[in-house]
Amino acid sequence: MTIRWTDPPPFLAPSGTERPGEFPYTRGISAEPRPWIMGQYAGFGTPAQTNARFRALLEAGVTGFSVALDLPTQMGFDSDDPRAAGEVGRVGVAIDSLADIEALMAGIPLAEITQVRTTANAIGYIWAAFFIALARKQGVDPNSFGLFIQNDVLKEFIARGTQIFPPEPSLALAVDVIEYVGKHLPRWTPLAMSGYHIREAGSDAVQEVAYTFANAIAYLDAAVRRGVPVDAVAPTFYTFLSATMDFLTEVAKFRAARRVWAKLLRERYGATDPRSMQLRIFVFTAGSSLTAQQPLTNVARTAVEALAAALGGVQTMHVCAYDEAVGVPTEAAATLALRTQQVVAFETGLTSTVDPLAGSYVVESLTDSLERRITALMQEIEDHGGALACISSGWYARRLSDAAYEQARVVESGERVVVGVNRYVVPPEPIEVFEIHSSVEAEQVAAVRAVRERRDTATVAATLKALGGAAAAGENVVEPCVAAVTAYATVGEIVSVLREIHGSWSPAADF
Repeated sequence: MTIRWTDPPPFLAPSGTERPGEFPYTRGISAEPRPWIMGQYAGFGTPAQTNARFRALLEAGVTGFSVALDLPTQMGFDSDDPRAAGEVGRVGVAIDSLADIEALMAGIPLAEITQVRTTANAIGYIWAAFFIALARKQGVDPNSFGLFIQNDVLKEFIARGTQIFPPEPSLALAVDVIEYVGKHLPRWTPLAMSGYHIREAGSDAVQEVAYTFANAIAYLDAAVRRGVPVDAVAPTFYTFLSATMDFLTEVAKFRAARRVWAKLLRERYGATDPRSMQLRIFVFTAGSSLTAQQPLTNVARTAVEALAAALGGVQTMHVCAYDEAVGVPTEAAATLALRTQQVVAFETGLTSTVDPLAGSYVVESLTDSLERRITALMQEIEDHGGALACISSGWYARRLSDAAYEQARVVESGERVVVGVNRYVVPPEPIEVFEIHSSVEAEQVAAVRAVRERRDTATVAATLKALGGAAAAGENVVEPCVAAVTAYATVGEIVSVLREIHGSWSPAADF
């Protein structure tokens, strides 16, 4: 979404009399300038292959990393499940059991990692259990390192499609993680409210933030109903947003999002801890802005998007590799993406100033406009019954489909210029493409079967039975899940137990 002014707006002071680090945090959650956490998203093939890539990124200077999971893992299927055929290790790393987590993290000291992030959403409770079990096996306090679990299953129903169970039990499982982490692991992030995927599915900036916060209301309401104090969990939350090529709009979006969140937490939930009202933002540069045509041009795109995120005052950032439009990034492309962040952070002087664009009449006016429109759309969602109702009725899906159509239309018509796609087109030139060898699937299938051969079958059966009992009784499943993964129960086995209780998701007919 790009807003164009027909008349110059009146001069606006920088967010009134606000100061950085003060409510409503438009100008940033801290009064002190500081660089963001630099993390890169990676994962492919087997756990051992991804471990090698992570270690290379750590040596290159990342301070945290994100684990991309393959589709079978995200959907709760083991690698030897017939439904996983052809997808094992393709768009992320295959994880079947604790043995794979041990291989993934081999040689990486947990206590030295600022953040380990992942796209685990429908299986967020399993991901939490994996790292609790891993830490206990290593004799490490799980709270001594940072785990960042996306765990936002509601946006899967809207934008990504890796949901497993119907909306209500899916929400309950996500809240199990929020509740458990709030009580036992305050260094962990149990929810990254994810607008990024909503934006990638075709939304504009207003929908991205409004849908994200409407989903957050569903999580917070459910947690509060369980008796969890809002100030016990909200300080651990992140939001996961996109940085697109709409440069000034994106800077203003981050500022407006902080303001809307601060007011929401104080006015709706009565939060008193300032950290609850301080929106921590993790930004991905927009994968949808990358083009397979003239892919090296993507380096310029991601640099612009990273600059917008930096000017918007985010806390964590990932920059896409230029070759992601054609496949899993090569190591060289992933390293260049990291270098892009490092240039923005250390060569531009931006990290010496909080909210550098404060006082810009365009940025301030955009911030105010976005706040009004986001708040109005959140109210519209409330009027339609809230996030769960909008998922079940297909309201979210219809609105997002309309927005995606409009985005495609303006590119197809040439109203929006995309260099190399609808203007300045040249014949394609070949580039190096990272390939996943066909042997990966067979190797991972053999690995999960070997785990089943050497584990204690009776212990696995007992822990799975206990997990099913806890779920059927409406109890928090995280600790029973820890017991199951410690016994080397697989992702597919755990999900199968819960599917017997919760059923499977089927979309509304009008989708």
